[in-house]
Amino acid sequence: MSISQQRRADIIDALRRGTVPQHGLDTLAVGLAPFEAAFDAELESVARGRGQFKAVRGEYGSGKTFVARWLRERAHRLGFACAEVQISETETPLHRLETVYRRLIERLTTTDSPSGAFRNVIDAWFFALEEDVIAQGEGEVDPNDVPALMQATDALMEKRLGEVVRAAPAFALTLRAYRRALLEGREDLADGLLAWMAGQPNIAAAVKRYASIKGDIDHFGALSFLQGVLTILKDSGHPGLLLVLDEVETLQRMRGDVRDKSLNALRQLMDEIDSGRFPGLYLVITGTPPFFDGPMGVQRLPPLAQRLAVDFTTEARFDNPRAVQIRLKGFDVDALCEVGRKVRDLYVDGRAEGSQSERLWQLVDDGYVADLAQAVTGALGGKVGIAPRVFLKKLVGEVLDRVDQHADFDPRRHYALTIGDQELTAVERASRSAQCADDIALDL
Repeated sequence: MSISQQRRADIIDALRRGTVPQHGLDTLAVGLAPFEAAFDAELESVARGRGQFKAVRGEYGSGKTFVARWLRERAHRLGFACAEVQISETETPLHRLETVYRRLIERLTTTDSPSGAFRNVIDAWFFALEEDVIAQGEGEVDPNDVPALMQATDALMEKRLGEVVRAAPAFALTLRAYRRALLEGREDLADGLLAWMAGQPNIAAAVKRYASIKGDIDHFGALSFLQGVLTILKDSGHPGLLLVLDEVETLQRMRGDVRDKSLNALRQLMDEIDSGRFPGLYLVITGTPPFFDGPMGVQRLPPLAQRLAVDFTTEARFDNPRAVQIRLKGFDVDALCEVGRKVRDLYVDGRAEGSQSERLWQLVDDGYVADLAQAVTGALGGKVGIAPRVFLKKLVGEVLDRVDQHADFDPRRHYALTIGDQELTAVERASRSAQCADDIALDL
């Protein structure tokens, strides 16, 4: 796969920090081929005006966030807008859909806008509306007659928004006021109105008075505003919106009443998608198996459990990628070695041809990559599933970088793997502690 030097550097930098890269994930993907056709078919269905829901389950380290971002890249190539929202008890509780909506707008991306795409989408939509008004008017609307053009555009806007205007009149009021503020050169008001529309709290009273709106967007208003955003995206040339709710398993750690409200909000979203309220929305959630199967998760709400029920008792190789819930098998040693080789190749290919590249190929050959994978896996209690993050961080930051920078560095002679607790996540530390306890028991 052809990849730019900047994108290559971004991927390597992310791995060096121990995080999932934001882009270029096709270059690292391992074991995702079975899902490609199903995901592509579902994206095409959404582009035709359907709504879709997908649950991705996998143990810690199985690649749930990787899959979500890999899917985002595929969606971007089709012109989709995308947003990834991390569910958390304090910052983004799932039962407060107005907060989820706010995070969605904050993290909205398109191919042209890798961050903060909301304003660009709104401005592009108004431009498209004006073009349609002029084209449909056949000379009846003078492009230089600003008041007439505004009036005709407002009328077309309300027609396009349709049901959204009836369910949430503040949506159209804010859009009209935003456009008027821009034409009057009042950028501060325009910024405030767009912030209110994005769900931001603490908007100045003067801004709200200008648009004749009150209060803030609430739980139910957020759903209507989401409908409006989907309509605007479609009219702006984006076939749909991919929304990823990542780490929904955090619901299990929340207070009982909050957890129940959050599960019910998830059920509500699924039902609204099935009813056709959100055409063009592809909602994806990720979580661990205990969230889907355990008593503190989905099973607490039988209607939600029924909607997400999938039989995973058969062999994983016979799984149905089209099902509402899919499982990631996680890494085995072979897969870990394969992704290690991909990263090594990506790293070396980014260097100029010459002796330095040859050194990297020779000193970090396939055999060494396999040895390092085995060593990291052993240090983490033999659990390959949680090893990829640490393995790739060590491979890039402590092996490839050192070979690249130090002419006399040989990883087989000068590098001994060490993994400190401070560089591990809670799950990784727990796995290593469990292995140590087992070793002590065997010694006794």
